[in-house]
Amino acid sequence: MVFDAPPATATAHPWMPSSPCGCGCLTDIDQVSPAVAVARAAGIAGLLVSYPAFHVLTPRARRGAVQRRYARAVLSCLGMRLRVVDKRVVPGRGYAEPDTGVLVVAGHIGWIDVVAMAGVQPLGFVARADLIDWPVLGRLAAAMRVIPIDREKLRQLPGVVAQVADRLAAGERVAAFPEGTTWCGRAYGRMRPAMFQAAVDARVPVQPVRVRYLDADGAQSTVGGFVGEDSFGDSVKRLLLAKGLVAEITLAPVEHSDTDRHTLAERCEQAIRGTDRADRAGWIAAAHTRVQDPGLVEATTPAHP
Repeated sequence: MVFDAPPATATAHPWMPSSPCGCGCLTDIDQVSPAVAVARAAGIAGLLVSYPAFHVLTPRARRGAVQRRYARAVLSCLGMRLRVVDKRVVPGRGYAEPDTGVLVVAGHIGWIDVVAMAGVQPLGFVARADLIDWPVLGRLAAAMRVIPIDREKLRQLPGVVAQVADRLAAGERVAAFPEGTTWCGRAYGRMRPAMFQAAVDARVPVQPVRVRYLDADGAQSTVGGFVGEDSFGDSVKRLLLAKGLVAEITLAPVEHSDTDRHTLAERCEQAIRGTDRADRAGWIAAAHTRVQDPGLVEATTPAHP
């Protein structure tokens, strides 16, 4: 048994990443009843509709705390617990101290990553340009000061990197997903170096973050994935029905930007992937992609964490 992972399709330009992950990557998980799922949806809708108003009415100094509480409330409505694992030399309460610029980088699994990461500490995000046009979520993205990026327009990339550098230099926390597209969580892509240039230019550190979703038994789950021909509605429905899901955010040691972007990207990828980067049986390689055999994962995963 292997992932349904055909070769990556043609892209608009060589820089544009493409993930081979598809619906075959998505694993089953225990589900709640339809009535519970409807109640969850109602709760989330209420939070998303009310957030822009609360954001405007809240004094600027307290908006970060409001954003963090709302993010955690969305996870709670989904029945999802947030677990933070801090592996840094000097642990802290978030990604960085207030008014301290830091570039937060992570692998990208699905849209729920943004909510889970914001639940640790408020962040600005570099996100797909069309997110601004999504119903409800678009207003939320605008309130969170999302920096839009159109992956099909390579010429816009330097301008986006410059925007991120300016925000970092001003003491903001900005998160980016250097893989450039979503993966299922077990498979992953290469960390593209372009966005790391913003940290180099702003002379701020980089915080590598590993995002995982675990089921009730502690096994890694791909339910949070937003891949292949998956629609936003399908992804939302899957999460609304999921039972016992845990969003695990692991903070790896901070990497300093006193080097070139290529070396920095490589160091951060090593920090996030760890031993997963090692070549071993069960990996299917395709250019810059690596797709794992889920049968091997299931066979080696203990029944209880």
